[in-house]
Amino acid sequence: MDKPAYFLGDSHLGVNPPGAVLDREASLIHLLNSWKGQASHVFILGDLFEFWYEYRYYVSKEHFALFRAFADLVESGVEVHLLRGNHDFAYDSFFPKNLGVQVHNSLELEIQGKKVIVAHGDGVAKSDHMYRLYRKILNFPLNRWLFRQIHPDWGMALAHFVGRSSREAGKSRAIHLDEYLQWGEKILLKKQGQICIHGHHHIPGIWEVKSGLVASPGGWIKKLTYLKLEAGELSVKEFGVPG
Repeated sequence: MDKPAYFLGDSHLGVNPPGAVLDREASLIHLLNSWKGQASHVFILGDLFEFWYEYRYYVSKEHFALFRAFADLVESGVEVHLLRGNHDFAYDSFFPKNLGVQVHNSLELEIQGKKVIVAHGDGVAKSDHMYRLYRKILNFPLNRWLFRQIHPDWGMALAHFVGRSSREAGKSRAIHLDEYLQWGEKILLKKQGQICIHGHHHIPGIWEVKSGLVASPGGWIKKLTYLKLEAGELSVKEFGVPG
């Protein structure tokens, strides 16, 4: 029998908004360690960090234990995939070169006889139209280069300030789940897949659509949830809850 695959997203490590679970990075490390040699695939569906930028000679020392957990997971034979999110789209070579973790914008692959489409899910909602423009500006090569000229301590402080402001502004924004379900249904039809898994809106669930299943592991902030695919069946799990 195939080993299970796991999907987890939207940890936003580096910040602790009101209501966040204490020590959730330590809980994530514990969960990753429990999957060593026990999973076929692990997918991190974007926004692992509140902010990520790769300087040439610098990575955040706050996350070294997490980096080690990823490397140990890969060395145990687990295939680990990391997707770019709207908060951490600026991955470069550190994760694949130093940790063995594959980095993607989106991907599709067959697991347990199912064609699975995986993406972060940002830019789907109609209300994300300004974000789509904002990301193009930030991801422009010249702007990426200019940001690299800022001292890492200052750059991280600036990014976290902008992130907090964005989070406050987004509190009142309604999430229209139907937009994500319609998008997932179209993706499955186009790619001839059976399961579409995404993050971004932080709502855990599995929804049946005409063309298959659309699912989200939820977030890893106020509730520590993830998805498990075993024997072709998908289920929502919560860290620390048996079953």
